[in-house]
Amino acid sequence: MSRKETMTSRERVLKALNHEIPDRVPLDLGGNQTGIHKNAYRSLIKHLGLAEEVQIMDAVQQLAQPSEKVLERFHVDTRYIAAGAAGDWKGGIVQAVRNGRKWHDLTDEFGIRWSMPDDQMLYMDITLHPLANATLKDLKDYPWPKGDDPGRFAGLRARALQLRKETPYAVISGISGVVYEICWYLRGLEQWFCDLMTEPQFCEAMLDQTLKFWMDWFRAFLDEVGDVVDVIMIGDDLAGQDGPLFNPTLYRSIVKPRHKQLVQYIRSRTKAKIWYHTCGGCLEYIPDLLDNGIDILNPVQVSARHMEPAMLKQRFGKQLVFWGGGCDAQHILPRGTPAQVAANVRQNMAALKPGGGYVFNNVHNIQGEVPAENVLALYDTAYEFGWYS
Repeated sequence: MSRKETMTSRERVLKALNHEIPDRVPLDLGGNQTGIHKNAYRSLIKHLGLAEEVQIMDAVQQLAQPSEKVLERFHVDTRYIAAGAAGDWKGGIVQAVRNGRKWHDLTDEFGIRWSMPDDQMLYMDITLHPLANATLKDLKDYPWPKGDDPGRFAGLRARALQLRKETPYAVISGISGVVYEICWYLRGLEQWFCDLMTEPQFCEAMLDQTLKFWMDWFRAFLDEVGDVVDVIMIGDDLAGQDGPLFNPTLYRSIVKPRHKQLVQYIRSRTKAKIWYHTCGGCLEYIPDLLDNGIDILNPVQVSARHMEPAMLKQRFGKQLVFWGGGCDAQHILPRGTPAQVAANVRQNMAALKPGGGYVFNNVHNIQGEVPAENVLALYDTAYEFGWYS
């Protein structure tokens, strides 16, 4: 039986975010954590018979920019805007040869080098941690980028207003507020974990630098579009498959105060809902994230420990919007049949959609090996099963 939509996409998203019941569950695709790998996208557009040139919207994750035709085909209710880089940042991907292997390198504004081997071309990983051997004094002398550089925000308001005034879609920001992860990107993960245990003063000094960057960034960002965007994405991965990546007491003493300061500042400047992204079994952190002031949890990694959708909805569904959790992205989406994908989507949606407070997306990005037929099953099932009576 065909259904008739009674809301615009933006109305639908806002209803869900306010824990009210829309006409159907809103659908999302195209963000830094809700995107699609270029290889899967190529397979998808070929399957759909679309002749498109694939544009990369995230070089590190090699995510494609979904076209309007694809977004409309899947009834996607969201559109994304993102600030850019500082005006004087050179940027760009350069080719290099190391140990007889050709690499595609991108050095970001923090001096972190991301690299992708030419014989793989799947993702970029960090190959240079610029502060791996730094001392506390070195942190003071390091050339930290300026978060409020005007070049980042050139044309941002005009683009956001165009989405708000000329389209029916909810306006979502690109990823930002990465206070914690940038520290280990700069330091190296193993060394950073050692620092948390042995050099907390050093860690706090680094966190203060990244917090300053994002506080400055958000001051300028919210000046531009704080009255236009509907959702602001921030995030740091705090958990892995089996739970927290490091001792939660360290999070609460060292990281959480900075997270809370940033979230509360954003809340003081905008009515937009605040989305927090962390992968993994993050159940233990949900009360902390709520205390920080977030509204939305993404990606809801349903295959991780203690992340069962029905339990999460029962415990936190009145306080927290779940954005994601659509399908087991580790096992079923890449390796299952379309029928198995559809069954998993229906199971997860049945747990998460009651009463509103849910936006559908896969668990994180659709990876390169996912067959086009499974992408179709993912979104077509979500659209068909997502209607509220």
